[in-house]
Amino acid sequence: MEAIAIIISSRHKENQILLQRLYTRLESVLLGKRAVIHQFVTSLMAGGHVLLEDIPGVGKTLLASSFAAAVGGEYKRIQFTSDMLPADVIGGLVLDSKTGELVYRPGPIVANIVLADEINRTSPRTQSALLEVMEERAFTIDGKTRRLPAPFMIIATQNPLAFEGTSQLPEAQLDRFIARIAIGYPDAADELRLLEQFAERKRSEMLSKAAPVLSVQEWLEMQAEARTAHVDRSLLEYMLQVAAATRESDKVLLGISPRAMRDWLRTAQASAYIAGRSYVIPDDLLETALFALPHRIRLTPEASYETSKSSFLEHIVRSKLSLFYTRSERAR
Repeated sequence: MEAIAIIISSRHKENQILLQRLYTRLESVLLGKRAVIHQFVTSLMAGGHVLLEDIPGVGKTLLASSFAAAVGGEYKRIQFTSDMLPADVIGGLVLDSKTGELVYRPGPIVANIVLADEINRTSPRTQSALLEVMEERAFTIDGKTRRLPAPFMIIATQNPLAFEGTSQLPEAQLDRFIARIAIGYPDAADELRLLEQFAERKRSEMLSKAAPVLSVQEWLEMQAEARTAHVDRSLLEYMLQVAAATRESDKVLLGISPRAMRDWLRTAQASAYIAGRSYVIPDDLLETALFALPHRIRLTPEASYETSKSSFLEHIVRSKLSLFYTRSERAR
């Protein structure tokens, strides 16, 4: 048993080095956005899909494509438009001219990493084609279920609803994204570095020569290890208190779902793993709640005027965490 523990510990250290290389690569592309990159990598490490929502031109597509290049595996991009059909995403049956039979032609969804660019510009009918693949990692055509490769990650981008040609994603689809992340503008110093790279013609060369820093198999191994992080029962009870507070509040129309709770747990485990720990601490839950939960709830119109979903959830998470620490002190 001791020999096995040493091997596992050594492997964990090797994976931590690979993770650091991944962070370094992404930080060289998306300048000055360490916190955003951490949320992004943590969410994908947890085995979920990520929704990047922000104004055009801040690096949403760049972050997704850079991650795909760093991890390797098969990468495909779907540019969503208003006239797209479900078959344009998952593929469909076509007539084989040689055999005269209907055969399946794979769509761009069949890949390890799929960039769903501007997902909120397509119709609800086409968006619904993603519901099964996001949850089941499979899709059904002509009564036959086809499995998607592992790992399978959807990185979706969307512009805010105020932009022309956009439509709101349904709750069922939002709930399938493990995180909703905004990138924001860079600060002045980082934007200056970016402009210098363009002025010296280093930017395009740096992106074109980027090689993978880890393999798909190594990424799968990390995801499996992350899910072994221990979560104390008291922390699980704390999570239930947060969920109950959203479901029972008169300011909330739609509270945190059981799927959201599962994803919150997985992101906390991934956060602990990335930090080099084999156990979850309260700060992991606090940190991940702020990007894994707000898009899972819907406030009443009155409450929406008073506060944002992020602020509302942060208040609940922090207040329940204070009670958790108080009870822990009493128990001692």
